[in-house]
Amino acid sequence: MPKIVDHDQRRLELVDATWRTIARLGIESATMREIALEAGFANGALKPYFPTKDDLLTFAFGHVFNRTNERIREVTAGQAGLAALRVFCLEVLPLDEERINEARIVIPFWQKAINDPHKARIHRDSMEQWLAAMRQFLAEARQAGAVTTTVGDATLAGQLLNLLLGAQVAAALAPEGQVELGLTDQLEGFLTLLAR
Repeated sequence: MPKIVDHDQRRLELVDATWRTIARLGIESATMREIALEAGFANGALKPYFPTKDDLLTFAFGHVFNRTNERIREVTAGQAGLAALRVFCLEVLPLDEERINEARIVIPFWQKAINDPHKARIHRDSMEQWLAAMRQFLAEARQAGAVTTTVGDATLAGQLLNLLLGAQVAAALAPEGQVELGLTDQLEGFLTLLAR
């Protein structure tokens, strides 16, 4: 009887292998052959799922974004205002090895998106989704009196998004094993300024 293959599961295994390979070798050295080896597959086994490394990287970015959004949904359930904004940001910040590895996927995707309109649109759509959520949390916080700054919510959300994205770069470039970059303190500092 032929073996039944769960294709969705195999794609996710390949994404996980991609993270590990990029973390170990860097994006340029993370060849399809190395990724297949890391996943325990024959080199040709990747082609039906991802014909090119570029296809794999695009899928991996989408997977990272969706995985982050799942975490965000879990931690913001039942929360509003500043509390929701805080836990939202803590899920995006690269505060552990898993999220630092996610940053190592996102950064090469950004590099490709500079010259690829399709990838640029994927990134823009993703960030618009996050900006909308942050604006909503800021509006709730303002209504509750927790945000009193005269700086508008759209500007604040943009500043906060830039802080979160910049943290991805800082974490990806930090020496191996260093996960404490003061990012939580920077976030708390930003949130403190909202009530001034």
